[in-house]
Amino acid sequence: MNIRKTIFTFAAAAITLSASLSATAQQKPVYVLVHGAWGGGWAFKKTDSIMSAHGKEVHRASLTGQGERVHLSSADIDLNTHIKDVVNMILYDNLKEVILVGHSYGGMVITGVADSIPDRIKKLVFLDAILPNDGESLATSRGRGSSGPELSAKNGFMVPEWVKPDAPAPKDVPQSIKTFTLPVSFNNPAALKIPATYILTVDPGKKPESDGFYAYGERAKERGYKYLIMNADHNPQFNKSEELAALMEKE
Repeated sequence: MNIRKTIFTFAAAAITLSASLSATAQQKPVYVLVHGAWGGGWAFKKTDSIMSAHGKEVHRASLTGQGERVHLSSADIDLNTHIKDVVNMILYDNLKEVILVGHSYGGMVITGVADSIPDRIKKLVFLDAILPNDGESLATSRGRGSSGPELSAKNGFMVPEWVKPDAPAPKDVPQSIKTFTLPVSFNNPAALKIPATYILTVDPGKKPESDGFYAYGERAKERGYKYLIMNADHNPQFNKSEELAALMEKE
């Protein structure tokens, strides 16, 4: 009888521990990071490492034709392709309560993702990102007076001046023009209710009003989004990874 009691006691303890561990795993914050134009998931490797070490679950998307998926590059890739990349990442990894972060062009992508699967998204974070209205493309959205990098169009691709074909990986690569010209949908009532934060990065010594993404920050405030200013250049994931990780972990 005592042996049976002992076995049942151990079994009950094991079940309790398993349930506890399962609950802890489910409570672990889940982040999906979406890079900007010409980049790849590699850009957020250091940020990922920091956040993962702090107990966060981090997934880095590399959009079709970008980063390590450059071998799939095609002038036929458009914004919807990139939106579907992230939607499928979330669905096939069965991610829920996702804190979805979009950097720069990634703001277009996470807007479309939120419109597609709002039930999987806990919060949106726009990191110095495009913040489009329904029916806007990156090209028409930037028509609000925002400045951008020097670009050239070659064979259906947009190529910034710093992209060099002979540079070693990891590196920025050309990106299909269609990703910049296709409008995004953002009219799903459930998506419009998702809480969001806009982080405007401003170069030290400069005023926010002089920043090329300032207009999007103002739009964010008009929508009632949380608004933060970070003293950094446009790519804090490279030179201010610790500060960026700490900022995102508060979301």
